[in-house]
Amino acid sequence: MPQYETMYILRPDLGDEQTDQAIGKYQNILLEQGAEAVDTQHRGKRRLAYEIQNHREGVYVQMNYTSSGKAVMAMEKAMRLSEDVIRYLTTKMEIPAETPEAIEA
Repeated sequence: MPQYETMYILRPDLGDEQTDQAIGKYQNILLEQGAEAVDTQHRGKRRLAYEIQNHREGVYVQMNYTSSGKAVMAMEKAMRLSEDVIRYLTTKMEIPAETPEAIEA
């Protein structure tokens, strides 16, 4: 299965408990869809480069995981419908194939 990285920004006016609930919600969606090795990093509140939906700051969260495209679609749909997520981006991580020379070294 391919590896993905999702970075998303939550509204800055959410409390700590609501932020933790939102992070748990997206982790659970991935796990229910069969994702493996979900690693979540809470990056904290940071200033945005430009204003998004009248917000100057946002809470950044990064998730790295191994999953199918179906799980990514389910999570992104939930993010798109949520008012708590102001931006998200998912990238597919390319893992370089090991060459015989690299294995010997």
